[in-house]
Amino acid sequence: MKNQMPMTDVSPAEGVSPRQTTFRLGRALDTGLRWLTEGSAALLVVIEVTLLFCNVFSRYVLNQPIVWGDELASLLFLWLAMLGSVVAMRRGEHMRLTSFIGRLPADKRAFVDTLGAVIVITFIGLLFTPAWEYVSDEWIITTAALEIPNAFRVSAIAVGLSLMLMTCVARLLTSARLIDFSVSVAILASLGALLWVAEGWMLLMGNWNLVIFFMIGVMAMIVIGVPIMVAFGLATVAYLSTMTSTPLTLVVGRMDEGMASLILLAIPLFVFLGALIEAMGMARAMIHFLCSLIGHVRGGLSYVLIGAIYLISGISGSKAADMAAIAPALFPEMKKRGEDENELVAMLNASGAMSETIPPSLVLITIGSVTGVSISALFTGGFMPAVVGAIAMAAVIWWKNRKGEVSTGKRASLKEIGHSLLIALPALALPFVIRTAVVEGVATATEVAAIGVAYTFIVGLLCYRCFDWRRLYPILVSTASLSGAILIIIGSATAMAWALTQSGFSHQLAQVMATVPGGALGFLIISAVAFILLGSFLEGIPAIVLFGPLLFPIAKAMGINDVHYAMVAIFAMGLGLFAPPFGVGFYAACAIAKVDPSGAMRRVWPYLGALVVALGVLIAVPWISIGFLPNA
Repeated sequence: MKNQMPMTDVSPAEGVSPRQTTFRLGRALDTGLRWLTEGSAALLVVIEVTLLFCNVFSRYVLNQPIVWGDELASLLFLWLAMLGSVVAMRRGEHMRLTSFIGRLPADKRAFVDTLGAVIVITFIGLLFTPAWEYVSDEWIITTAALEIPNAFRVSAIAVGLSLMLMTCVARLLTSARLIDFSVSVAILASLGALLWVAEGWMLLMGNWNLVIFFMIGVMAMIVIGVPIMVAFGLATVAYLSTMTSTPLTLVVGRMDEGMASLILLAIPLFVFLGALIEAMGMARAMIHFLCSLIGHVRGGLSYVLIGAIYLISGISGSKAADMAAIAPALFPEMKKRGEDENELVAMLNASGAMSETIPPSLVLITIGSVTGVSISALFTGGFMPAVVGAIAMAAVIWWKNRKGEVSTGKRASLKEIGHSLLIALPALALPFVIRTAVVEGVATATEVAAIGVAYTFIVGLLCYRCFDWRRLYPILVSTASLSGAILIIIGSATAMAWALTQSGFSHQLAQVMATVPGGALGFLIISAVAFILLGSFLEGIPAIVLFGPLLFPIAKAMGINDVHYAMVAIFAMGLGLFAPPFGVGFYAACAIAKVDPSGAMRRVWPYLGALVVALGVLIAVPWISIGFLPNA
């Protein structure tokens, strides 16, 4: 955000104005934070990848597991998560809804941005002392293998919150107007006083007070662009502080618990792997092969787009990264053949929704972490739902191109197809090896990701030879940023889900959902609609961490297979994520293609409609999700 405070004109004799002083102080603080956090986070990514690969090599090749390897990886992982979240805060990359504030005039948006920063500071301020108390409590706990105090690990949370606090202060110093800051502080102070005064009245409401904190409060913060992790965290802290006598160290503990799962170690590795696949030229090789196969038919490149998304999707951990890897390779040629750019964005957007269940999707890994469902089973179940979505999209593409209005390219010869296959083969092997290894139980998702990174480096450097080493540091920083943004949401959502469980809400929800009309089918339909709405505002991972522990036991009690329910939930969330006007995935697709959203919005509905039909098929036919499971 640009500086909104008018600078005071001063002569050299008059010195520097107070505003200029605060601006320079903010810039200096921001610069120091950038060098401290980005360099450290990038180094941690390298160390984590190296350590995990050494663990895999020692376990499977030397048959001598490193007994302290997983423990050290877990320790460094929490530091990576928190430093990554600081980097994401500095770069404005935390998950948040910008559909509403993006339409505001510049001066009003400046105020909302300042209000958002003050809300973040309030949340961190409330957890600042409890976080350091939690570190003190953990000194008496010693780790099993390294035999060091667990405080070395959990201090990452306190340090990360401290650095995020400094980041927000630097932002206010450089960009906020004094009047905006004063009004923001007054608003939050008034809300705090109102909660204090109304405490007795809200206690009489029983669990209806949850609506105030976790519906009205959370949605209000999300609408004004507050990061989702802060919306979840502040609502939880406000509820526990007002309605209970629970110490806030328990909130920090639940955040630690949410981020501590070894399964989640796969997240930064797959994010890094996805970036390498694009940077090494492997994604382009796969797309070129698909073009040589079917690029000559009517709408051939549109089918290539679906196939490319299917192959690449889920590896990077970011749909924006998936789309950014594919669009530059396909869109220029598609435009040459007469495709409308709005139609291209519509297809790109819908293909992102279609591919949400494809392993190794980070949403699948997250579901396995928070619900205990087998990741191998989730990986197996994720292939066919995406196939159904791809068929639905292909039907729309065929209908639009049946009259041959868009020109086609030249049919590739068998020699050309063979040549492109030979070039693409090392790249094509990677997605299949990753998914097969996890599905067959050969290795865990984390181990496979470490092997995939090593494989991509070796194959990319030896076979494709187009990697620019100057891109490595930005890729490492982006990996840390995206991983931190995802993991701290998991931590905040875990704390919020715990608070909802302690309130008795989960038991009440189970009672209500057990009485829905239509039994299991009715529950699936209601869940699908709910997850579409949740996907529009929260994205997939926050929604599943928050509601997965509440809804999956209910689904299981109603006789619904966990994997079937997971596929319905993920597919529905994908629809919400990419459905305008609220879905942030839609605007990401428009930004990647540099297309005005208003034009693309008119073209996207046939594709999303086809995916709604596909979702209905997934709900009605459980075999699509569980038919290939060993015990189905």
